[in-house]
Amino acid sequence: MTRPPLTLLYTGADRSERIPAAWNSPADVVIFDLEDAVAPARKAEARENLRAFFHGSALRAVQVRINHAGSPWYADDLALISALPSFVEVRIPKVESAADVRAVATALPSRRLHLLIESALGLERAFDLATASDAVASIALGEADLRGDLRVDDDAGLAFARMRLVLAARAAGLPSPQMSVFANIRDGEGLAASCAVGRSLGFRGRTAIHPSQLPIIAAAFRPTSDEVARARAVLAAIDSAVAIGTGAVALEDGTFVDIAMIDRARETIELADASP
Repeated sequence: MTRPPLTLLYTGADRSERIPAAWNSPADVVIFDLEDAVAPARKAEARENLRAFFHGSALRAVQVRINHAGSPWYADDLALISALPSFVEVRIPKVESAADVRAVATALPSRRLHLLIESALGLERAFDLATASDAVASIALGEADLRGDLRVDDDAGLAFARMRLVLAARAAGLPSPQMSVFANIRDGEGLAASCAVGRSLGFRGRTAIHPSQLPIIAAAFRPTSDEVARARAVLAAIDSAVAIGTGAVALEDGTFVDIAMIDRARETIELADASP
């Protein structure tokens, strides 16, 4: 993928009929879930569904969310992942310990790891977790569990946690994180508004629990035509500044820009060029 993924779709691995549907969805990344979406009695069935599906599967951006290290299903989940194609990445829930991250990286070498931070302790250690291993490719919040741990009932109570996560991800040199799921699949307006808030905080993209949420998320995080035009103007102005030997220049509207803005402008163009 030449741009950061904007849409990630969860589907429970115990529902065998939904696995190919999710695989063929327009989501940038499919996340097959072995954890919260799967009842304890069906964990083994979910693993076997994935084992059968991935036999001879094509290449696709895909993750499997395993059960956490303290669960009775953790070892079997790791064994399953080790038998799957090498392009399958790992989503680790309820992460609180850098040692646990390194344990997964050791057990599953060459797999990219995506960490879910779902507690106050995990959030406090966000930077240490993000830098626990070179295998860590992203960090994200699991907001349902985090709300319970923090004793908050609305998004206002999560504002600090969200900003803390963005800071930890960028300080660790990781991509801007994706937002957690929006639970009401019928509230498209609420989803769009929530995405706008997340985007203003520095998030890029979001996980979804239903395919109907994907176009709303993509539209919310895709650059507007005005943003693309401005990014192109910034790049052109900086090229001109470099050509004449200066580090900064003003746009036609008088806004002062400098070379430090080049990465943001390039990201905007990259997102726009890769969008359908």
